[in-house]
Amino acid sequence: MSARRFQLVDVFHSGPFSGNPVAVVLDSKGLTTEDMQRITRWFNLSETTFLLPPDTPGADYRVRIFTLDRELPFAGHPTLGSAHAWRLAAGSDKTEVVQQCAVGLVHVRFDGDRPAFAAPPLVRKGPVDAAKRSEIIEVLRIEPNDIVSVEWADNGPGWVLVELASADAVLAVDPLRYLDRRVEIGLVGAHPTGHETAFEIRALFSDATGGIIEDPVTGSLNASVAQCLLADGRATAPYVAAQGTRLGRAGRIHVSQGENNIWIGGETRTLFSGTGSF
Repeated sequence: MSARRFQLVDVFHSGPFSGNPVAVVLDSKGLTTEDMQRITRWFNLSETTFLLPPDTPGADYRVRIFTLDRELPFAGHPTLGSAHAWRLAAGSDKTEVVQQCAVGLVHVRFDGDRPAFAAPPLVRKGPVDAAKRSEIIEVLRIEPNDIVSVEWADNGPGWVLVELASADAVLAVDPLRYLDRRVEIGLVGAHPTGHETAFEIRALFSDATGGIIEDPVTGSLNASVAQCLLADGRATAPYVAAQGTRLGRAGRIHVSQGENNIWIGGETRTLFSGTGSF
């Protein structure tokens, strides 16, 4: 057993305990894949990350990202939490860090306590087929004409994006609690003009046993939402999105657009830190 530092980081928060927590294990050398999965299940958060020395030139660190049942190539709030924790542990004042993960190099820039990652390219986009559309209607327990649009918006986790007529319509969705096949569904609906946030976001996905659960705040989904909405003029940047409302959270996602990148950011801070022996 080795002494390993860790941090519990609140990402996309708008106040204490209002965002999405991620556990970041800072000293992960020597841990096997099985070890990492077991530790993730013990923390019992939506994701736990494990930081390692990089093996690609230009990266500041390498990260492996685990959910309770699998490893992900990329995820948004674990990326921001990992970058924040690495920077804090290293005593670094760098305003941009480079994360190595399974999708390649991801740039994270800092504006005070608000890191932002450059949205990775979509690996799948475009219309879904009739069978997938029917599955989504079944899972969301809505009528076909409730859907404004539905499309692939996958940047790693497998998201399908469903646009509804309004933020209220998004918040009213009461999905199935179980399905015998995996789903990853993102919902988006616009708030009225003048609201503090432009859009309401919800993320619904399958757990290891087939249960359908909701994520408090989801960086990867917000990245793909921004890419889809900005591409065809359904949104203009900068904007702020809300997520986690149905769960009693107040997540806030800040979206901006540069010349070459879309940036997904949020207030991030370490709430707990310590050392474990494992």
